Amino acid sequence: GGWWVEEERVEDVHEARFSMKESMDELGQLAKTAGLEVVGMAAQRLDAPNPATLVGSGKVKEIRAEMEMLGVKTCIFDEELTPAQQRTLEREFGGIEEGFKVLDRTALILDIFSQHAASREGRLQTELALYRYRLPRLTRMWTHLERQSGGVGVGLRGPGETQLEMDRRMIEARISKLREEIEDVRVHRSRQRNARRKMQLPVVALVGYTNAGKSSLLNALTEADVLAENMLFATLDPTTRRASLPGLKISPEILITDTVGFISKLPTQLIAAFRATLEEVQEADVLLHVVDVSNPSFSAQMNAVKTVLDDLGVSKKKIVTAFNKIDLISEDELENMRFYSPVLPDSVYISTRTGSGIAALAAHLEDAIRDSLVSVDAVIPFAEGALLSAIYDKVGDVLRNLLIRTNLFCLVGSAGLRRTFTWRHKNICISPILPSQASSAIPQRWRHRL
Repeated sequence: GGWWVEEERVEDVHEARFSMKESMDELGQLAKTAGLEVVGMAAQRLDAPNPATLVGSGKVKEIRAEMEMLGVKTCIFDEELTPAQQRTLEREFGGIEEGFKVLDRTALILDIFSQHAASREGRLQTELALYRYRLPRLTRMWTHLERQSGGVGVGLRGPGETQLEMDRRMIEARISKLREEIEDVRVHRSRQRNARRKMQLPVVALVGYTNAGKSSLLNALTEADVLAENMLFATLDPTTRRASLPGLKISPEILITDTVGFISKLPTQLIAAFRATLEEVQEADVLLHVVDVSNPSFSAQMNAVKTVLDDLGVSKKKIVTAFNKIDLISEDELENMRFYSPVLPDSVYISTRTGSGIAALAAHLEDAIRDSLVSVDAVIPFAEGALLSAIYDKVGDVLRNLLIRTNLFCLVGSAGLRRTFTWRHKNICISPILPSQASSAIPQRWRHRL
C-alpha cells in the first residue's frame, strides 16, 4: 500500500495549471500504474516549502501516525524532493532500515518508465534518467557507504576513500557509457529519418498527454497494431507508419509517428534522456496534438503539453488539435466545447473508437501540410534532363508545356499555396516543397533564394 502527499503552495490563480485535487488524483493513477495500492492521502497549504521536510513538522507527525495505523511503509510526495528531504522524511517515518520508503513524483514516473520500456532504445534512455536521478541520492541507497576502503600502494586510492565515492565513480562511468550508446541510437534514428525523407512524404508527429489516445489514433489511421491500453505511459517507443487518408491531395500518403506521452511536472531527467526519441517531434512537418476531452483536467493537460513543446522548441510548428474521446462525453458537454474553435481554428472533434471526425481530421491535416510548405528556389541547367523529368513527374502534365517553352534554364520553387505560376524572364516557379524534403529534392549547387 502507499500514502501520498501534496504540498500546495499559495500562488496566483493565473499561474495554476492543475488544481490540488486534480494533481493528487493523477498521482494516485501513477501509483496504481506502478503497481501500488493507494490507501490514503494528505495535503497541506503552505506559503513556502519546509526546507527540511517539504511539509510542516506537524504534518510529518500526522502522516506517520496514519501510516502506522494503516500498516503502510511507502509514502509518495507530489513534488520533487531534495536528497536531504528524502533522507529526513524516511528517518522521521521510521527509518529505511525498517523498510520505510519515501518517493517523489519523479521517482514514481521513472519507475513506470523502467517497467514499460520494451525496446533497447527505451531501456537505455530510461536507465540514463534513473542514474541521473540516483547520483545525488547515493547516500540513501546503501548501508555500506560510510565504511572506509583502506587500499594502499602505487596506483591505488589511499585511505580515506569512502564506498560512496567508489559508487559515485561507477555510476558516472555508467552514465558516460549510456550517453555513448544513446548517441549511437540518435545516429541510427537520423539515418531512418533521412531514408524517410527520400520518400518525400509529409511527416505528422502525434503529441499529447499520456493516455490521450495517440496510439489508438495511429491504429485508426494506419491499421497498425500498436499497444493501446487505458493506462499511463503504455507506449514509450516511437512508432512510424504510412497512411493513406481520403481527402489528402498535396500528398495522398503521409507518415505518422506516435511518440511518448507527456505529463505534468515531467522530470527533466526524462526529457534529457529521451532526446533521441523526442527528435522525432522536432523533425516532423506537422504536429497532431491529441487531447482526451473526457478527462475533466483536459485544459490543464493541454497547457502541460504546450510547456513541453515550448521546451523542445517546436511550439511554432503547424499544430492540429484533435479533441479525442467525444464518445465518452454528453452532447451538451460537446456543445460547450465549441468555444475552443475560435481560439484553436485548427481543431477537430474525433472519436478513435467510433471513427467520428476522422474525415474532418484529414481535411485539417491537408490544410496544415499546405501551410507548412516553404519556398525552395533553384536555377537548373536545362541540359539536366533527368532532374527536369523528375520535376515533370512531381507536378504533373499541367506544367509540361510551360517547361518545354523555357530556353536555357528553369527556376524551381514555390509560387504560393495555390500553385499559381509566375514567369520571370523565361523562368518559372513551380511546386511548393516540405521543409524536410528541401535538402534532398534539389542539389544544393542549383539552389538559391530570389
